[in-house]
Amino acid sequence: MIANRSSGLFQEELGHVERAPDRSYSLAALGRRARAAESARLEIVCWATNRGFKSHRLREMGTEFSREAGVLYEAAMNAALEEAKLAIAHNDVPVGAVAVVAGRVVASAHNERERRGDPTAHAEMLVLKSLAERAAGWRMSSVSLIVTLEPCVMCAGAIVAARIERVVFGAQDPKGGACGSVYNVCSDPRLNHEVDVVPGVMEDRCGEILTRFFSEKR
Repeated sequence: MIANRSSGLFQEELGHVERAPDRSYSLAALGRRARAAESARLEIVCWATNRGFKSHRLREMGTEFSREAGVLYEAAMNAALEEAKLAIAHNDVPVGAVAVVAGRVVASAHNERERRGDPTAHAEMLVLKSLAERAAGWRMSSVSLIVTLEPCVMCAGAIVAARIERVVFGAQDPKGGACGSVYNVCSDPRLNHEVDVVPGVMEDRCGEILTRFFSEKR
């Protein structure tokens, strides 16, 4: 089963669905591998010196960012980065996303806009669609969505509509980001749902894969 029934509404909705072995796995294993290479830097840089994840921005957005959360987000972002790399094979911009419920990845996807010829086939949209189909429902209030690039207006709107609990993103999108850079759709008090936003997790690595992709296109 994907998650036990005590984990919240969305887990209950997914409780009857068998987990796909290639799309659902514990972050514990990822976390152990990530800690060896990345967590020392996370502890020293982010927490001792108050740099790295731009914690002042996180405080402004009202998100309490703990050490435990940092390790979890980093492990999940590593999984999203692996998804992003898959997009390159079909000439799509390398953006990856994973959905996490109770510490487990329950869905993942990468950008497939070129592959499908579909302007809506962003990584976030594909993850939300997969979750909705498996749960036979649209409310995802126990889900955290981790994505390598700041969601656009379309994706942010879908995230709000799905009642996602939290969005964690890596690289900022200064030309089209809708989680604080250009627009702030996920945290707009005029809407009927607000999403916790955690920006800048592994920002350099998430930005690097995009920079390299576009450089090779020139």
